[in-house]
Amino acid sequence: MSIKASELILNPDGSVYHLNLKPEHIAETIILVGDQDRVEKVSKHFDTIEFKTQKREFKTHTGNLNGKRISVISTGIGPDNIDIVLNELDALVNIDLETRLPKTNLTSLNLIRIGTSGALQASIPVDSFVLSSAGLDINGMLHAYQMENICNPDYEAAFIKHTNWSKNKARPILVKNSESLEKKLIDDNIYKGVTLTAGGFYGPQGRVLRLPLQDPDLNTKIDSFSFDGYQVTNLEMETSAIYGLSKLLGHHAVSLNAIIANRATGDFSKNPSETIEKLITYTLNKILA
Repeated sequence: MSIKASELILNPDGSVYHLNLKPEHIAETIILVGDQDRVEKVSKHFDTIEFKTQKREFKTHTGNLNGKRISVISTGIGPDNIDIVLNELDALVNIDLETRLPKTNLTSLNLIRIGTSGALQASIPVDSFVLSSAGLDINGMLHAYQMENICNPDYEAAFIKHTNWSKNKARPILVKNSESLEKKLIDDNIYKGVTLTAGGFYGPQGRVLRLPLQDPDLNTKIDSFSFDGYQVTNLEMETSAIYGLSKLLGHHAVSLNAIIANRATGDFSKNPSETIEKLITYTLNKILA
């Protein structure tokens, strides 16, 4: 049965609704960045750029670097935007947009996030890089999907017990990365661990301005949690959503974060742009290796 027009919305030119893309516009290797201004910071390294588009916060550049075709797409902030981006990217490669039928032969994309994040452990210095071995989802978006086959119940139960997790919040979900992409992108200078993905920047990440928090001690509990050798290393708003949807849809995903703040020490990078540029260069070199 074909997918209804109300479920898979296309623009008048046949492109997918939010990303404004057609299948030929994207490569199978895609770099995801949050900030639309970071798209040019990646694509300036390309030898050629064959396609550009932008709709709202979703900007795409596709080009070639040393003979490899690469796309870079800005997702905006948060797991709700990741839900849009991942589903529409999958539709571009795995749904026939004319017949609105899923394809028989499915394509697996390689999705690499280049993001910024705050470290939760004092031992992870500002201006370092963290590769997310797993994403710990506390925002609830993934609960809209059937997640049972990719969850890690033992880890999740231990985290719930350790933090005395409120039953009024969405149950945490741990989703692992693509081991093949991790092997390609890791080296000895990169920290690894679990990245916590929140649904907001202030209260959901333990920041207090004028509103009191439901659990003011939550970050301290998270900092001290360890299970099966994995600590929660850093905190941001996209990784677990990318990992969860990629696993469900059959894509490969890994998240790399430039640490521009350390919540444990209170430090903030003196030159975050330089740190991000170093991570972009590092990632592109690893992709081409």
